Amino acid sequence: MTDPIHDRHMLEALVCPQTQGPLSYDAEAQELISKSAGLAYPIRGGIPIMLIDEARKLD
Repeated sequence: MTDPIHDRHMLEALVCPQTQGPLSYDAEAQELISKSAGLAYPIRGGIPIMLIDEARKLD
């Protein structure tokens, strides 16, 4: 079974729920980063948590 976050097509299909903009993957922090929204969405157990309320605000 393929880990969803490592599936390139899956990652490219995800967009920021707030801005509908692109996301970048931060492997070290296990987050998907939305520069346009200034948010970092966590990845837990290989599953992106795409909820604005769960996102961390970027400095």
